[in-house]
Amino acid sequence: MDSFAAFQQALRTAPPHALARIAIAELREGYGADLVELRIVDYGVKSLQLVDGYAAKTEPVSVHDSPQGRAFGSQEPFVTQQPGGGVVVHLPITVRGDRLGTLSVGLPASTDANGMLPALRQLCEMLGHEILVAERDTDLFVLARRASRLTLAAEMQWQLLPGRSCVREEFEVGAHLEPAYSIHGDSFDWEASERFLTLSVTNGMGEGMEAALLTGLAANALRNARRAGLDLAGQATLADQAVYAQYQGSAYVSVLLLRIELTTGRVEAVDAGSPKVWRVRGRAVEELSFDHQLPLGMFEDTVYAEEHFTVRPGDRLLIGSDGVYSTPGRGGETYGERAMKRSLPGHRLLPAGQVPVAVLRELAAYRDEAPLHDDALVMCVDWHGRPGTPV
Repeated sequence: MDSFAAFQQALRTAPPHALARIAIAELREGYGADLVELRIVDYGVKSLQLVDGYAAKTEPVSVHDSPQGRAFGSQEPFVTQQPGGGVVVHLPITVRGDRLGTLSVGLPASTDANGMLPALRQLCEMLGHEILVAERDTDLFVLARRASRLTLAAEMQWQLLPGRSCVREEFEVGAHLEPAYSIHGDSFDWEASERFLTLSVTNGMGEGMEAALLTGLAANALRNARRAGLDLAGQATLADQAVYAQYQGSAYVSVLLLRIELTTGRVEAVDAGSPKVWRVRGRAVEELSFDHQLPLGMFEDTVYAEEHFTVRPGDRLLIGSDGVYSTPGRGGETYGERAMKRSLPGHRLLPAGQVPVAVLRELAAYRDEAPLHDDALVMCVDWHGRPGTPV
């Protein structure tokens, strides 16, 4: 059995809690690695945290200023020299566009590092898939993600999320929210079928556990309606009924629902609250306006209607919660829609998965790093369309 097949077999048969240690041991034995570090990006996308294993270092490293961060940010291998000779190859671990972390492999001077890069990248892809499977049965990787303790509300909210990004032929989508370790009521979701990409951004009223419970109910009601085959208006209606049945109008959820037909770029939208959408088309940035419908759960038997627009290949959609555009700066003026529109062209060359973090980093600078008074959520969608789709 060759080294790659042995690595694959070892990962597939490893107990979930021992996956990292076995991967590290296999890299040492089968590939002659003299140093191996597996790191997972933290919830705030600020540091890469070491996963427990046979490693020489234990400190987190910065996403923005480290060799591992270079590989994570560029999604390309980054090679550094070892003090005693040889090299360390830092590689991204990514699954379907969702950036999980990095793998650093130290190789002796006698090894052809460039020649090993294709095999190492394939190993990282395999390791990423096995990490996602192992997470069902162990807290090892969830614990590695936290640079500090999460509040209970934040723990509940992160468990709702589908990931940070997703890439397919037709689209790229990414999202992030802050404050990562104490979020309350903001959440997002997406699902891609053969025919549609369905997106939602939700914001439950209130703070702390009350907001988290409310948003959790709405998010699961939307998923239940989607999986039952209801159209977008039907999904909003069923979720509205679920929230009203529980809270009788004393609490409600703002939501924006979008469903994009993958073959045509035709978009259905239900705007039931505060999230806003900006479209970047070429050099033009415009806010998309919809009829404001009632938030979910405010009144009994609310009827929702879909609106429509079309995205073209090359379009970028950016969705922001009210915690983004309502955040005050140093002088008291809110970040606002004008600041958002000014910032978007500067991120045009970033992939969709990196844009939300970049926007929220700008928002942090705008408020001079003062604590957020509300959750801030950003989602970005880059539309490519299917081959042959008219531009």
